[in-house]
Amino acid sequence: MLDSCTNAQERWGGVHQLIDRWLAERQQLILNYRQLRERPEPGTQADSELTAFCDILVDYVSAGHFEIYEQLLREAQDFDDQRGIELAHRVYPRIETITLQAVGFNDQYGQNAHADDEAAMQTQLQQLGGMLHERFELEDCLIEVLHNAHKDLLSAV
Repeated sequence: MLDSCTNAQERWGGVHQLIDRWLAERQQLILNYRQLRERPEPGTQADSELTAFCDILVDYVSAGHFEIYEQLLREAQDFDDQRGIELAHRVYPRIETITLQAVGFNDQYGQNAHADDEAAMQTQLQQLGGMLHERFELEDCLIEVLHNAHKDLLSAV
């Protein structure tokens, strides 16, 4: 499910340092997600895997909202890119919904928490994985429209 998102760094890498760092964090999030989905059974090590996943999940969604999206929108405004601004306004509400789900998962299973019911946690994790997959696709679209469309202009500045 998330495999198709793993090549995003290949497609967007090198465009901008901030985006590169964020995409590297996405790769780690996907890796931690897979480890959590494939763990044989819960236990002390499994709890640390769950905590590690929640930590990077919150870091990733926070960076999107407080760093990346702001920069992308500012870039579109600077270049008077109405198409990009319109796309951002259409996409951000869905990304926000997914963010709230991610934060809810973290609130339930994050720091100092553990999965008392492994099956329920795995079900919620799988649902979250589907939402993250959608979010990654939306983010890639934003990067393409709001940043890559201007990269030649940015390098000339």
